[in-house]
Amino acid sequence: MRQRRITAAALATGVLLLAGCSDPGAGTNTDAGPVSWPEPTAALDGTTLTIWAAQNSNMIPESVAAAFEEATGAEIEVVTIPDPYEQGVQTKVASGDKPDLAFWQPTASMLTAINAPTNLQPLDGAPWLEAMDPALRDITGLADGTRYAALISSPAVQGVYYNKEVFAEHGVTAPPTDWDGFVELARSLKEQGVTPFHEMGGDRWATQWWVQVQLADVADQLWERVNSGEEEFTDPTILDAITEYQALIEEGLFNEDIRTATFEDQADALLAGDAAMAMQVNSFFGQLQAKADTAELDERIGFFPISTGGNVGTFIPDQSNALVAFRTGDAEREAAARQFLSYWLGEGYQGFVEDRKTVSIMSDVPSPDGIPQALLDVHAAVATSAGSMQALAIANPDLYLNLADMIQGALTPEEVAQRTQEQFAQLARAQGAPGF
Repeated sequence: MRQRRITAAALATGVLLLAGCSDPGAGTNTDAGPVSWPEPTAALDGTTLTIWAAQNSNMIPESVAAAFEEATGAEIEVVTIPDPYEQGVQTKVASGDKPDLAFWQPTASMLTAINAPTNLQPLDGAPWLEAMDPALRDITGLADGTRYAALISSPAVQGVYYNKEVFAEHGVTAPPTDWDGFVELARSLKEQGVTPFHEMGGDRWATQWWVQVQLADVADQLWERVNSGEEEFTDPTILDAITEYQALIEEGLFNEDIRTATFEDQADALLAGDAAMAMQVNSFFGQLQAKADTAELDERIGFFPISTGGNVGTFIPDQSNALVAFRTGDAEREAAARQFLSYWLGEGYQGFVEDRKTVSIMSDVPSPDGIPQALLDVHAAVATSAGSMQALAIANPDLYLNLADMIQGALTPEEVAQRTQEQFAQLARAQGAPGF
């Protein structure tokens, strides 16, 4: 078995790209006839495939990549792109640097942001699609009717991970059933000397979950209005959610090191009981699994969805849930990338879900025993979840970066909303969306 290389790509990400305003990969041939799907275990001796991944997804392919290497003779190199991952990938692609595959958020807005028709291989007719859970097959991964992303795991849900032992120690017998109860619980825990919430302001990307979960109950209508220009981020619905987030921070309901805390710090704090709750998505549980076994996680960690009016989750397939295959101009490597996806979602899938202790999304592959209950609860929440901004909006502005600046004291909630709206409108105009 070959030793895979996991490397970190140093990258300056000061210049953030606006999808449609630049043309990453301009000049690439986008004429796409039917593609072939090689046999999953066909020999690939001498072939090296590069996969770009984020900090929270770079270990996901480890076991399946090793099995693919063993079966085919290929070599898989996983390259970690520093956070903020999406902006880093867009910057590199715009400069002409492309991997063979990459973890990528499979929503229409983010496929548009990466200029999918130019940069990505279409995956229509992929051999694994018939075996995929019909409820998930077409829930994401499509842009303008073409499939560009391969879903590998149950889509992420924004919600609350909590420390069961902390709850029990302070007399909390059941999760809150609406936002008011959620906030009151936090205040009660603070009075008892517990840090209610932990936020990773240093790594920034999770800040937006706090705003988005407050929009779940009105998501369909809200994002339809925003997409048409009828409503803006500066109007009360979204601005009030931003203001509420800031108010909770100012009230002292978060960790004292909120400005510098990282993704890893957040997992450590929740596992140790140094904080009671964290607003996160599925990739956070992967971080927890890297630090504790299933028995410990079942004992300590629970999950519940939350929204303003109840327990509605917010659906957001994130970059750790899916991969895309790039057009590199090398037909043999492009075919090898498709072959790797076929292997992953075909004969390699059972080993993958068993290694990751994750829920299977393939009808012919049972979920393994020993999946932590919190992860099962997250998967169960998908069916009743509302769409996130990334899932329903026509563009994905940098809300999280603006919120992170708010945490640092550089922006007010009103300025966060204004900056986000200005970027959203620019992205919408670049797409030719009416109303902008």
